[in-house]
Amino acid sequence: MRIFAILLTLISSCLVAAADFSPSARWITASQGDVDAPNTWIAFRKDVTIDRVPEEVVASISADSKYWLWINGRQVVFEGQLKRGPSPEDTYFDRVDLRPYLRKGRNEVALLLWYFGKSGFSHKSSEQSGLLFSAPQVGLVSDASWMSRIHPAYGTCGDPQPNYRLSESSLRYDGRLDLGTWQTGEVQQGFAPSRERGKAGDAPWNKLVERPIPLWKDFGVVSAKTECHPGDGADTLVVHLPYNIQLTPVITVNDPEGGHTIGIHTDHIRVSTDGEWSVRAEYITRPGKQTYESLGWMNGDWLYVTVPHGVTVSRVAYRQTGYDTEVVGGFHCDDPFFNRYWEKGMRTLYVNMRDTYFDCPERERAQWWGDGTLLMAESFYSLDTRSHGIMRKGLLELCSHQKADHTIHSPIPGIYEAELPGQMLATIGLKGMWRYYMNTGDKDLIERVYPHVCRYLSIWKLEPGGLTAERHGAWDWGDWGDNRDIRLIYAAWHYIALDGAARMADLLQHGAEARDFRQQMERLKVGFNACWNGQAYRHPSYQGATDDRVQALAVVAGLADASKYAAIKRVFEQEKWASPYMEKYVTDACFIMGEPAFGLDRCEERYGQMVNSPLYTTLFEGWGVGKDGFGGGTNNHAWSGGPLVTLCEYVMGVTPVVAGWKRFAVDPTLVRFGQASLDVPTVSGKVHFSFKQETDAVRYRLTVPEGTEALVYLPVRDLLRVKGNLPMDRRVSAASLQRPGRVPLLVPAGKYSYTVAK
Repeated sequence: MRIFAILLTLISSCLVAAADFSPSARWITASQGDVDAPNTWIAFRKDVTIDRVPEEVVASISADSKYWLWINGRQVVFEGQLKRGPSPEDTYFDRVDLRPYLRKGRNEVALLLWYFGKSGFSHKSSEQSGLLFSAPQVGLVSDASWMSRIHPAYGTCGDPQPNYRLSESSLRYDGRLDLGTWQTGEVQQGFAPSRERGKAGDAPWNKLVERPIPLWKDFGVVSAKTECHPGDGADTLVVHLPYNIQLTPVITVNDPEGGHTIGIHTDHIRVSTDGEWSVRAEYITRPGKQTYESLGWMNGDWLYVTVPHGVTVSRVAYRQTGYDTEVVGGFHCDDPFFNRYWEKGMRTLYVNMRDTYFDCPERERAQWWGDGTLLMAESFYSLDTRSHGIMRKGLLELCSHQKADHTIHSPIPGIYEAELPGQMLATIGLKGMWRYYMNTGDKDLIERVYPHVCRYLSIWKLEPGGLTAERHGAWDWGDWGDNRDIRLIYAAWHYIALDGAARMADLLQHGAEARDFRQQMERLKVGFNACWNGQAYRHPSYQGATDDRVQALAVVAGLADASKYAAIKRVFEQEKWASPYMEKYVTDACFIMGEPAFGLDRCEERYGQMVNSPLYTTLFEGWGVGKDGFGGGTNNHAWSGGPLVTLCEYVMGVTPVVAGWKRFAVDPTLVRFGQASLDVPTVSGKVHFSFKQETDAVRYRLTVPEGTEALVYLPVRDLLRVKGNLPMDRRVSAASLQRPGRVPLLVPAGKYSYTVAK
């Protein structure tokens, strides 16, 4: 019976894959040369004549590993295809609207394929190059009739090579071997009929899953100003980019002789203090004037082009690309430090989005989910709803890569398979999957991930006293930095994960499972509090300095009651071990404990170096960069923007109460800022909330989108001093909605302006 079920699943998977592709479509590659060697580029041509352009022509395209598409000489797709894969064995495919590019009569279709040929921390190689193309409405179906050849100009730079975590190679392009305008005109000599490698659903690409995120946003090619730094034998042209971006460099060159090598890299070429490198590029000139764009994206604040003497570079330009989303929300206040922090945080967030969220754009491009939980939270308060696709994609990938022993791990996809327990517990709990649900209302995602969450939690046990039993992942990371009380870090995250699982069970009406999760929480709470020594939480086996992370998580999780807050604040005053990843939870804990001013002061002290640095437009992985940082010390880690979410959730007090923002809370903390405003681009419409402290009153403005309602919390003592158009008769008495010293009003959709006298 089990064998039958497995066969049925496999058959079903193949049918799903095949449904999006013509039965006659075949995976193809070039028929000559070593087509499966790392860093192989293959040019494809197919001409087709059509009597009329249909009303709809949507192509299904899958490639290993990336592709660029032209029709009739016009660029249709700039870097298509997502890295593999949606599961360890499967592959994504794109849907592309071809109709705007087609014409009656002859149409020239050209596609350039980049086969990585190696796995990394964000890609699982199939070990075969391949293209699958299906637009049967106009007779465009990949098969042996497509002409192709290995592109002879592409090669690989010599040492130093990109570090092993990257699937991408450093590109060398020999302009003397350029194919010219091969995308149009008659098919050139050297092209031959393609070799077929299988149909949709066949190994090694297996099931094909539709791309769940948009094609990249292309900002266009922009000319740059350069500074020339003369050198022996070569000059270096330096471009100061507007900020840290993902870019493909473009150069226009004149070389009377040809054969000279131009080097291209950014300030992010060196990615750690121990000699690891990122991608770079080289261009070998041909005689005369020529323009070249290096298609492998790199990132940085500065671009460097090294030009041998005798060669003239008349133009340096760049094309910025990235995830197709817009910053449509945001926080602004009258404090320059936190405005700079927000600006750098948004830049760091965006440069860490592409195929997946990643920790840094130059060293790994890897979807670590400790980072992902914070990047999700930042995105919800700033980016439009297209950003939700990258979250959903990543959470589903996390579960589809779950191992037979029930462990889950990241980064995924790719070759890294070690579990980091703290990151995994954080992701499946309130700060990860449940946050996603509350912001999107995507119940389907919860239905799909819930069984995986249950399996993962099943391997976490409790000791007789209730504390989380000792358990080691492949890497007991916990956080960067010293003095990590790992047993209690894991226990706190375990509690938060159980809380998230219980809420998922409630949503899906698994009452018995919800009760079991909450019973485990109660036992764990008893065991955790047995580790309180009167001054701090410390596990009996822990010998280091008191861990500020543990105290923060205890408050955020609800494990610590108010009687412990004064002692925990003293810990925060004395102990500062958390990395920028975990410091966010210290800031949150300060607000929960009623110490918001102290929390913001500590936040400014801790993040001050990276926020105030004039050298960088992005935030750091550690408190410093290079040797003064953690984990290689990159200067663009979006997890360091975590406290920006604190500004939204605690200073402005704007948080979803019902999934999909159908009901949300407005409960500000008037601290530090004389005025502040927040715009939140929710799935139910944009929420606006602002305040301005005047001499005798505080002035508020609130926009509640159509179809939603807000719980506006007012201090009890101020109820008689409220003026404006708030519906004061709509007070809520439900005990579950009460907060100490505050009364909630249920406010329907509309625009409100009100003041509270001081």
